[in-house]
Amino acid sequence: MAWNRADIIKRAKALHPQQIKWRRHFHQNPEISNQEYDTTAFINNLLKKEKIPIIKLKNMATGTAAFLKGKDKSGKTLAIRTDIDALPIVEQNQIPFKSKRDGVMHACGHDVHMSIVLGAAVLLNRMKEDLNGNIKFLFQPAEELPPGGAEAMIRAGIMKNPKVDMVFGLHVDPGLPVGKFSLHDGPTMASVTDFDITIEGRGGHAASPHRAVDAIAVAAELIDSMQKIVSREIDPMGTAVITFGTIEGGTARNVIADRVKIRATARTLSPSTLKQLPRLIKRTVNGICKSRGARANLAFVANYPVLSNHPIANRLLKESMSELFNKNDVKETPPAMGGEDFAYFLQEAPGAMFRLGIKNSRIGADKSWHSPLFMVDEEAIFFGTAALVNAALRYLK
Repeated sequence: MAWNRADIIKRAKALHPQQIKWRRHFHQNPEISNQEYDTTAFINNLLKKEKIPIIKLKNMATGTAAFLKGKDKSGKTLAIRTDIDALPIVEQNQIPFKSKRDGVMHACGHDVHMSIVLGAAVLLNRMKEDLNGNIKFLFQPAEELPPGGAEAMIRAGIMKNPKVDMVFGLHVDPGLPVGKFSLHDGPTMASVTDFDITIEGRGGHAASPHRAVDAIAVAAELIDSMQKIVSREIDPMGTAVITFGTIEGGTARNVIADRVKIRATARTLSPSTLKQLPRLIKRTVNGICKSRGARANLAFVANYPVLSNHPIANRLLKESMSELFNKNDVKETPPAMGGEDFAYFLQEAPGAMFRLGIKNSRIGADKSWHSPLFMVDEEAIFFGTAALVNAALRYLK
């Protein structure tokens, strides 16, 4: 059967109530990064029920993938990715399907992402005779915890055999009204350089600082000096930010601390700036510590690339969305300094991540990502599913 706009919308609307049930199951049963065992099992059971072949991922305890073959198996291969992990957040929403796991919550919309990609897999499987090619559905673990799960999936060979020619991803956006989409060509989300610094000084009495090496004083000088990397050593057109999220050290007010641990992150939208940052961070850490008689241990725990959307993939998504809905429903996404390890997939194949509107202030669906009050308008699931299905059909037409 040939597909058309009305048919896609009809099929997506018919599946929508079931997707809401999936989403609420995921929301009630969230699992943190690399512990998504029940989530993975639920996805696999649904794929088996729909007779969509599962791809085994070597050396991965969580996460899964599926492979849908069209009528022309030698054609192009598209990949569609969703993240599956939740966050260590105590949910404050008072809803019937509130998280049943204390201190864990889907506060970034991954429950919605999963429901949309599962829905797209179900619908496209039922329309596979219209596919002149193949589709891989990627259910990626650990997006929220560096070093992330994307690299592990790539190492497991998910982008090969057959080689993926294009990859799509999506992310809900609480600042965008439900029914709207947004896209941006080129750098869209920042690189992520996460690093930990341990400063080793020499403890002593607060009244005798000359007999000690004060790790807290060294840490304060280091943090202040690190900001000059951005203000004085990075091209102002290169955009960068360094943020220190935690600092731990000391035992008492009258004891000079001998050890301080700092956790930090650096972000940029510029690939050339990204290459500079590790070197400048290392030089500053070692230089400050050496000058004060302290020792430093610097560990880079993540180094995500810039997420850069390919214009051709964006154009395909935009045309697919505009064909189904209204061209005015597709907005321009301003680049953001948030990071996403979907960027690794974009280094393997051209593609794009689009934003999906979930905002509805009447029901409180206007809180920021990672808020304990994060909420979505579930109508967004229909829009995201229809858009992905149409884009896949157009790409493999």
